[in-house]
Order: sequence, then structure tokens, then C-alpha cells
Amino acid sequence: MAQVLEFKLPDLGEGLTEAEIVRWLVAVGDVVAIDQPVVEVETAKAMVEVPCPYGGVVTARFGEEGTELPVGAPLLTVAVGPVDGATPGAAPQGASAPPTAAGSSGEGSGNVLVGYGTGAPAARRRRVRPTSLTGPATSAAPVAPAAPVASTAPAPSVAAVREASGPVPVISPLVRKLAREKGLDLRSLQGSGPDGLILRADVEQAIRAAEAPVTAPPAATAPAAGAGLTGERIPLRGVRGAVADKLSRSRTEIPDATCWVDADATELMAARAAMNAAGGPKVSLLALLARICTAALARHPELNSTVDMATREIVRLPAVHLGFAAQTDRGLVVPVVRDAQARSAESLTDEFARLTEVARQGTLTPADLTGGTFTLNNYGVFGVDGSTPIINHPEAAMLGVGRIIPKPWVHQGELAVRQVVQLSLTFDHRVCDGGTAGGFLRYVADCVEQPVVLLRTL
Repeated sequence: MAQVLEFKLPDLGEGLTEAEIVRWLVAVGDVVAIDQPVVEVETAKAMVEVPCPYGGVVTARFGEEGTELPVGAPLLTVAVGPVDGATPGAAPQGASAPPTAAGSSGEGSGNVLVGYGTGAPAARRRRVRPTSLTGPATSAAPVAPAAPVASTAPAPSVAAVREASGPVPVISPLVRKLAREKGLDLRSLQGSGPDGLILRADVEQAIRAAEAPVTAPPAATAPAAGAGLTGERIPLRGVRGAVADKLSRSRTEIPDATCWVDADATELMAARAAMNAAGGPKVSLLALLARICTAALARHPELNSTVDMATREIVRLPAVHLGFAAQTDRGLVVPVVRDAQARSAESLTDEFARLTEVARQGTLTPADLTGGTFTLNNYGVFGVDGSTPIINHPEAAMLGVGRIIPKPWVHQGELAVRQVVQLSLTFDHRVCDGGTAGGFLRYVADCVEQPVVLLRTL
């Protein structure tokens, strides 16, 4: 007798709480193998394929493409075991039972890794439909024929979904889409359908009420913030929503301060030109600045740290995992170069180029975007001289680099035109005082002005 198992959206790690369904990779009636990717989702950090820990026949899918689901919400159900009552013990082609740990009751592998090589080989990713699903189904939830989004498994009740803070049940995905386009929070509605199900009429009524002319409130009543405002409403979700949450948390939790200095980068630019003229792989300016950063952090390890307020401790970190800002079509992201302190300028150049390309393709994994200990922000590429950036929580500091442009500069006692750059350091005042921050920034500026200074630490 087939057993219908429910596969829920797994915890994607790194504090991610929700994901949007981008593309279903299987349909109802398809046979799936253990660890075969079944859906492509977009989180606040990356696009990932989610593998299913069960093998069997897909009996239901929950959510249209474009639907946003919280972690723990049902994704699909799979009939595991025999589905043909005429041939006991037989399973559809490609179906297999999940491994069952001692003390469990067929809950599958339970150890779902997303985006880290758990997907099936390419040959197993193709959709495979059973040659025959005839005969009376022996499962309490019979296997349905292929359909766009048909469900033969009982859906969670409205009350249960609301209590679990999951997606609000509506009569159809079109109703959910209508609410999303109008910026309407479905959780604020009381559905008039069975068991509180939200109908299209409920949404349309709420939209009409929101768009109705706003009457002036009584003099003694202050209007709510944002009430009655008209204009385009853009939901804060995905990458932009995650950035908003992180920046808000940084401003709330971190007492930051910023110091800055102008530096003559003429010698650094000349040194890079000489390196690249000597042959071999080209070295980027960002890589040289990163190499200077890691040397400065070795001298001032306070800035390669994080604050654990639960224990009221400053945690100094042994390795430098260097984040850098990369602009993409999906917004600004901060990929992380692991163990930057152990890399050469050539290695840093290659890794910056690789991560930038992956970021532009939208295929960065959560591992590529997390775990940074210090951030290098080259906002000079936007044509600006300076900035006071917000620290990338939970890091303790960020070095900002403005554009490098010709400016009048006193060089060897005479006025000359030199390549000048403004450097800024925003730091968490809990981990160090201004003396340490100033010492770090001064060392960086000295290396920019006289690259030979860096040779002393290599």
C-alpha cells in the first residue's frame, strides 16, 4: 500500500525564512528519484534548486510559479511504495522508498542540502512518467493524472495555515496575484468562503475600500503613517527585502562611526601598470586594494571581528573572508572571497572575476553570499568620491574606496597633478576606538601612496 509523504520547503540556512517558486521541475504524476531537484526557488540570496528526499510519484503540488512560501510550508506530496493494487509490492518505474532512520516512520532523509551537489545526475533530472497508473489506488490519497497543479492530498486547513504563519489560503492563485499587485496584505482579510477561505470578492472589496476617497479624520485623531498615500507600491521582498532587513538591523544594533582620508594613488596605479606590462595574468586594482586590506587587518585584528551581545563578547576571527560589493540586474549583492589573507593578488583577481560573473548570472549560492568578516566597497565605480556606508551586519567594519581622479596635490614640496582617491572606514565603535580605526586607515593610505610599504608585511 502506497504511503503519501509530504515534502515541505526546507530550511535554506543563513536565516532565510521564505522563498519564491520560480519554476516547477516536475508535474503531478511524474516519478521522482530520491534527491532529484523538483522545484527552482529564489531566496533573498540566490536562485537554488530544491531536491526532494523521497522517491515515488508526485501526487500534489502546492503553489503556483511566482508564489512566495515560508520555510516549513508544503511544497508537494509523493506517493512512496506500490501504487497499483493489481500488483502488490510493485512500484512505478523510477520510484524508490526513502531511507528510514531508526525510530522514524518514513519521514525521508530529512537532511536536505540545497544547491550543494545533492541533485541527481543530469540523466535522472528528466521527467519520467509512469507507463501505467491503472487499477484502483491503494493509498488513502489516490495518485492523480498529470495536471497543471492538481492536488489529491488534503490541503492544510485555513486555521492551521494561519497559526503556522504560512501562506494564506485563497480560492485561486489569480486572487493571490491580484492582492500582490495591489499591495494588499491577505492576512488582514477575513475570508467569506468555507472555513475562512479568501474569495476573489473579498479581495476586490478590500481593494475598493483602500482606493475609496479618504475622509479627513477627526481633529483629535492623528492619521496613521502612510494612510491614504497613493502611488506605485513595490513590495520589499527577495534581494531588496533582505537588504532592507540587514541594513535596518545594522543601523539599530551597531553604533558605527566613519573616518576618511585622501590618498595619492599615483604610485599604486604605476605599480599595477608595471605588473601587467611584465606579462602573465592581469592583476586588478580591486585585488591590490584587497591585498592591502588583509595586511592592514593583520596589524589591526580588532576590525576583523564580530560582537556577540548574548555573551557580551567581542569575537576576533582568525581568517579574513572578504566581501565585496557587486552590482547586478537584481540589485547590489556582496559575494565573499574565502581566506583572502592567504591569497596572492593574482588569486584574488581570479576569484573577484569568477564571483562577479556568477553574481551577474544570478546563480550565487547562499554560501557565496554569507560568512563575510570584512567588506571592501569600491563605490568609486559609480563615479562618486566618498560615502559613509552602513556596515554589513554582523561584521565590524567596511573600507570604502572612491573614484581615482587627477587632482592638484602637493608632491615633494611642489604643486602637481596626481591621481587622488578618498578612502573611508566605517567601524563598529564597540570593537575599537578611533585610534585603532585611524591606525588601520592610515596604514591603508600609506600602502596606496607607497606600495613598497606593503612589501614589509609580505
